[in-house]
Amino acid sequence: MVERITATLALIGVLSLVCQWIGWRLRTPAILPLLVCGLLLGPGFGVLKPDEIFGDLLFPIISLGVAIILFEGALTLNFKEIKDHGRMVTHLVSLGCIVTWGIISCACHYIIGFDWSMALLFGALVVVTGPTVIVPMLRSIRPKAQLASILRWEGIVIDPIGAILAVLVFEYITSAADPTSHVIHALGYMLAVGLGFGALFGQLIGEVLRRNLLPHYLRNTAVLTVMLGVYVASNMLQEESGLLTVTIVGIWLANMRDVDIADIIEFKETLTVLLISALFIILAARLDSSAMIDIGWQGLALLAVVMLVARPISVWLSAYGTSMTREDKWFLSWIAPRGIVAAAVSSLFAIKLEALHIAGADKIVPLVFLIIIGTVVIQSLTASPWAKYLKVTSASAQGVMIFGAAQFSRELAKVLLSKNIKVLLADNNWDNIRLARMDNIPVYFGNPASEHAENNIDFTGIGRLLVISPYRKFNPMVTFHYQATFGEEKVYALNNVETTSARHQVSESYRRRLCLFGENVSYAKLASLMAKGGVIKSTNITENFSFEDFKQRYGNNVMPLLYIQEGKVRIITAGVDTLPAGIELISLIPEEVENKISEAVIEK
Repeated sequence: MVERITATLALIGVLSLVCQWIGWRLRTPAILPLLVCGLLLGPGFGVLKPDEIFGDLLFPIISLGVAIILFEGALTLNFKEIKDHGRMVTHLVSLGCIVTWGIISCACHYIIGFDWSMALLFGALVVVTGPTVIVPMLRSIRPKAQLASILRWEGIVIDPIGAILAVLVFEYITSAADPTSHVIHALGYMLAVGLGFGALFGQLIGEVLRRNLLPHYLRNTAVLTVMLGVYVASNMLQEESGLLTVTIVGIWLANMRDVDIADIIEFKETLTVLLISALFIILAARLDSSAMIDIGWQGLALLAVVMLVARPISVWLSAYGTSMTREDKWFLSWIAPRGIVAAAVSSLFAIKLEALHIAGADKIVPLVFLIIIGTVVIQSLTASPWAKYLKVTSASAQGVMIFGAAQFSRELAKVLLSKNIKVLLADNNWDNIRLARMDNIPVYFGNPASEHAENNIDFTGIGRLLVISPYRKFNPMVTFHYQATFGEEKVYALNNVETTSARHQVSESYRRRLCLFGENVSYAKLASLMAKGGVIKSTNITENFSFEDFKQRYGNNVMPLLYIQEGKVRIITAGVDTLPAGIELISLIPEEVENKISEAVIEK
């Protein structure tokens, strides 16, 4: 028996990794291969039977997994960033959430036959979308920047809101035998414990991090351990208040000043890929295939209401008073796939409801998974043609993401921004990020190859990556990661091979990309030229002032970097002998050359 459990756990871990890789490779939400894997292992072949294998440990595993999921989502809820995305996001996660909840609850009551309390719980469970399913879809659809931003932020914000709503409804159901006053008292006590505990421990954890009271190697482990401890303690004081508590802790940390949580988020991602992926396989394996079949046409009718009625009405009502066009609203009306939060929270509550012998509890999970499968599969297959039909796709992505935010990158970014080219600087050096922010340059602080970056960076309009950093450890990883995102021909890196020992040599395929701005250009050379007063300038190459004239004026010490032709950006990757007329050439000009030209102009 022990060997079987060990083998099963190892199998789940391996399959979780394989499913994540398939999702990454196919640029689809990883939830799809995870679902298929779980259904095949469980209802399909009967290889994985979670209730038999895990026994009494199943509920604690799911419970702690849900806590980690909500804590993860809450850590991304920075109110300052949300404000930048306009009223539409605010409307969708408030008015839109209530409208969606009401319509789905009514449909569940009249179509499925649930009583009102269970219908309200189901409606709360499926109002959430989530960045893990939205972001891969947006990457393939490439809608307009505003629409992509709205969908991405809606997915981030709605996760904890939907979970809190479901917790409140669940508390009402489990207290339904008490008088109304007792129910209100229980809800109030849960809110008091959740909000109070969450704020208290969020502040305490934040102060510990701010004052560096823990060694760096213990920060991530301590935050995770304390968070889980607070979750359990909160549940002991008031049942089901733990989910609200950990959500408040995450939100509190995300919005505290001078508290760096980037490494905590990155650690969480490593844990999430294995834990949450495995959890999803286990949840899918628990599905009763006969229960899903028994749902019949009622389940399909409910799915139709979710996709064709609830979402469009919530979007159109939320868009009232905004600048959304009719095409924008129809596009947003079709994109609302459900994800891991709906699956995990529904499974958690279903176990408790079944233990209380509440009617309809056995149908909650099959219905939720039906909504997940239906929305993810149908919308993944149809969203791109729908966006093209509505003409809401973005133009050719000419924006540039630069890994490394040192002085050269910042100066290059300022020139590109002045030419209306979208630029994003990414770096895990806070001093570089701080200086870039002072110049009003868009930035991402952290590892750009992380899951957090993938879910939170707005890639709309960005079509290429320039790796201009001194980080030998991260450069190959970032390069390989974004070759899969932008394509190998759109990822460029400096030739830093001369600074790398034989022990750290990378593959030939990577070395071929190390020719940004020319084979003899390294990070050290760029940093040296900038330290000596070099400037980055834009020069118009025309019929009257050709590239030959440019070289004659500035000499051979000038370094051409890239040029803009009819709104398109062309990166220079090798020495150039000629360039066409009608372009804006951006070059790095050494200080002595710039001074020489300036003196010549003054003399004239």
